[in-house]
Amino acid sequence: MAKSPSFSCSACGNTTTKWAGRCETCGEWNTISEDAGISKGPAKSLGGKRGSQVVLTDLSTQEAPPPRTQSGITELDRVLGGGLVPASAILVGGDPGIGKSTLLLQAAAQFARSGLKTIYVSGEEASAQVRMRAQRLGLADAPVKLAAETNLRDILTTLEAEKPQLAIIDSIQTMWADNVDSAPGSVSQVRAAAHELTTFAKRKGISVVLVGHVTKEGQIAGPRVVEHMVDTVLYFEGERGHQFRILRAVKNRFGPADEIGVFEMTGQGLSEVLNPSALFLSERGTPSPGSVVFAGVEGTRPVLVEFQALVSPSPHSQARRTVVGWDGGRLAMILAVLEARCGIPFAGLDVYLNVAGGLKVSEPAADLAVAAALLSAREDAALPAETVVFGEISLSGALRPATQTENRLKEAQKLGFTAAITPRGGKSVEASGLSLTTMGDLTGFVGEIFGAG
Repeated sequence: MAKSPSFSCSACGNTTTKWAGRCETCGEWNTISEDAGISKGPAKSLGGKRGSQVVLTDLSTQEAPPPRTQSGITELDRVLGGGLVPASAILVGGDPGIGKSTLLLQAAAQFARSGLKTIYVSGEEASAQVRMRAQRLGLADAPVKLAAETNLRDILTTLEAEKPQLAIIDSIQTMWADNVDSAPGSVSQVRAAAHELTTFAKRKGISVVLVGHVTKEGQIAGPRVVEHMVDTVLYFEGERGHQFRILRAVKNRFGPADEIGVFEMTGQGLSEVLNPSALFLSERGTPSPGSVVFAGVEGTRPVLVEFQALVSPSPHSQARRTVVGWDGGRLAMILAVLEARCGIPFAGLDVYLNVAGGLKVSEPAADLAVAAALLSAREDAALPAETVVFGEISLSGALRPATQTENRLKEAQKLGFTAAITPRGGKSVEASGLSLTTMGDLTGFVGEIFGAG
């Protein structure tokens, strides 16, 4: 059945179902015209019904920065951008058993002790299991409200009645909405649950933390749109064989992205590591061939890590290239540049590269440190003691300076390093007590440091 047309007066906004030469409300002539629908799509589109006008502001409107609540866990507050923002939605992902529930239970206890009314909803464990973990972590006296539920309608009703300031949902894949005809954990259910919880947080002013499972590729399971819905996306990383855990912000509307927080898994839960560089280098003894210290930057924090390389003759027809903690494609590029520009072949040699401590390094400034580790292992010659290396390598063999050079050198000096090898042409820095060696290209680096080229 066709809908009747709608007419409105441009002077007063009065709407009628038929046209007239004069508006009955304001008395103006020739101001009535037919309204065009806001959508001409299919029958299920918005149609011709008009909405209310949105208030518009300009870019110069002054907005006060959002207030933040400190958790007392310095590393968590750093990753969040300075603390928890009210009415924010946070998504935390990580491998099974990495410590997501442990970290969030500790955070919930700290926020509750600081005055925030906190509710922890577990969809994977019974309340007794969560209480046992809290007793083991020494958090049994924290004023955290606990629930074990997966029905989204019941959870939202409870949150609306209790009016908490922080709600932790563990996990979003176990939630199910009764208006969606699919199994819990499916794409439709995850999208619906995330949308309802996020919009509820914005309407009611409640901060919501969602725990997300990850796939075998390391991405948060479910539709990618879930990461677009929330304000902050955090990944909890770490290797099973290492005690270190890295909390990394890959998206943050209220702070810097790529910021990291470092934790150590102990019998009493996760303890924060305030000086990760010292911990990553704690087991480093006498310099050995293939070992190079890289001065990197993660977010706003300088971090020193050790690159370890091993080069050995390959017993197979095709040499192996194994990388842990770095990009395998970038390793292939470094090997190609060394062979094409410096005449140093790696054919017939197995190459193994590892970042000590379980940290994943992604910045290109690690190129020079990787090249130094490969050459050191191949030539069986250790780099000078107490030396840090950083710089980017281009395909032409030229060395490009890295950002935040001063912060990298300050961190190295603080940990007792006395020398640094950096690309030429970077910003001049004052590094008292640090002997700087600058290089223009990779060929000069190979010739001066390893006596070959």
